[in-house]
Amino acid sequence: MFPDHLIMSARLLLGDLEERRLKVVTAESCTGGLIAGLLTEIPGSSSVVERGFVVYSNRAKEDMLGVPGDMIADFGAVSEGVARAMAEGALRESNANIAVAVTGVAGPGGGTAMKPVGLVHLACARENKSMLHVAERFGDIGRSEIRLRTVETALELIRRQM
Repeated sequence: MFPDHLIMSARLLLGDLEERRLKVVTAESCTGGLIAGLLTEIPGSSSVVERGFVVYSNRAKEDMLGVPGDMIADFGAVSEGVARAMAEGALRESNANIAVAVTGVAGPGGGTAMKPVGLVHLACARENKSMLHVAERFGDIGRSEIRLRTVETALELIRRQM
């Protein structure tokens, strides 16, 4: 289901997380659970993957992760602030040590001049550490490719946060 290079990256990441006794939680919008899906593709991942939140709608972001509705209204769901709030909420609502969150425009429609197709905000929170944020502009390279590249970037962000 996933490309070999992503499976290998996930396997290595899970090994490093397990070695450090860290648990991870995902909060996913545009990827719809692909990050958690990739991680749980690896046998033994239950020792590291605590849970995953698929928060595709704005209401889900509010209800499940406590993202302020006024933040979504003011800045839009695809924004740095919302990605950061999603990561914070996932960490708060789980028993994990590291949370990765993604929100973006995977296309083919839905983009604007300010938030084009391919724009993805990723945030990674860890207990007692500064949050990491990355804004990627993958371009209009197709929905599947945008989502897979987002998954790859999320793994890199988790690694950086370890």
